[in-house]
Amino acid sequence: MTATDSPPGTARVLTGYRPEDGFMAVELDPPPAEYVWHDEHAEQQEQRYGPGAGYHQWLAVDTRDGAVWFGDTDWRAPRDDLGGQLPGPPRRTLGDGAVPAPGIMVQLLGHLAHDEQRGCTWHFFTAEELHALAVRILPAVQRLVDSLHRVGPDEAEWSAEAATAWDDIEQAATPVFDPSGGSPWPALHTTPVPPWRVEVGAFLASNPGLCDPSWGLATDAELDAYADYRPESGYGGVPGRMCSTAGRQIEEGFTFYGHRAALYAYRARACGDRSPADAAVWLETTETGRNAWEAARPPAASLADVPDCVLGFLAEEFQNAAHADGLALMGLDAYLRRLRAEERSAVDRQLVREAAEIERLETMVKDFRAARNRTVTRILAWADGRTDEEIARLASLPDGYVGDWRARLNDERTTPGG
Repeated sequence: MTATDSPPGTARVLTGYRPEDGFMAVELDPPPAEYVWHDEHAEQQEQRYGPGAGYHQWLAVDTRDGAVWFGDTDWRAPRDDLGGQLPGPPRRTLGDGAVPAPGIMVQLLGHLAHDEQRGCTWHFFTAEELHALAVRILPAVQRLVDSLHRVGPDEAEWSAEAATAWDDIEQAATPVFDPSGGSPWPALHTTPVPPWRVEVGAFLASNPGLCDPSWGLATDAELDAYADYRPESGYGGVPGRMCSTAGRQIEEGFTFYGHRAALYAYRARACGDRSPADAAVWLETTETGRNAWEAARPPAASLADVPDCVLGFLAEEFQNAAHADGLALMGLDAYLRRLRAEERSAVDRQLVREAAEIERLETMVKDFRAARNRTVTRILAWADGRTDEEIARLASLPDGYVGDWRARLNDERTTPGG
């Protein structure tokens, strides 16, 4: 799924955070001035800032539907509890891959101003000032929401355009404190995407020879694993994996965006007008799939005995059946090979059981043979007049075997020291 497949929302300030709503959802509680101070000459780090200096005001953006709102943190709370008081993570803590669900990010606002006359001072914004900032950044928020890659119903991935839009939001939300008392917010700029930000889709289009045709029938999990390539050094993601496989190197200085989205788009083009479907699910849970399995599977044969060429024939038959339903099966080859491997593993386990049973029986036979030999020796020692044939018949032995045995025993008796 790409950004065009899932209609984004419209950038707006949430109800309750606007003057016409009386800011009924806003409860700002900045610290009193006596709790906010900075002593750059203090010897101990904890003495350089007052307890209120850890107070934060923030702007939140929902990347799914374009909602913008604002709030603050409790200045009395421990500073390491900041993350628990925010509706989402700050952008700077995220990478350039997936946008974590539910897709809400925050921009922390700066409050510290410094000039030679007044030194360090803090400016905490009113609801009206925060609303003015929220309205100011709406065009950049719309640009961000429109350009994010949508790779699932609730999954988003950064694009080069969206990352640039967020840079514009950060620039517009960095206050410039004017002693004259004017608006602290700088003008919003619409910055072009810099050339060092590259879409993976564009990289694939520029390097078709490095693309893997198997992506066209890969499962979501297989594509995600490919996109998640993380080497110890150098580029990761799809371009890094492609170039590593081909023995190529990418020039330093680029950042790539839309890894999963590019692979999913490649697969969508390969499938044409057919919908991707998981091969295992289709074969195991749908009537058409089960019927195709029964019709194509070799009669009275186990997959364990099937060579690769027959697996290829089965895969072709299943794909043709799925195509008739308007589907293209993902992960089919891997699924069939996994089934065959499982059946062959079962045969291996059977062989192990058989070998163990043979070993057990051979040990038992060896013990019984030794016991029989002792019994035959005992009877021969009686010399009770029975013939070799009679004793052989009792022991289920050839007549000559018992005769040879009797001769050996006689030799042992007549041999000196025997």
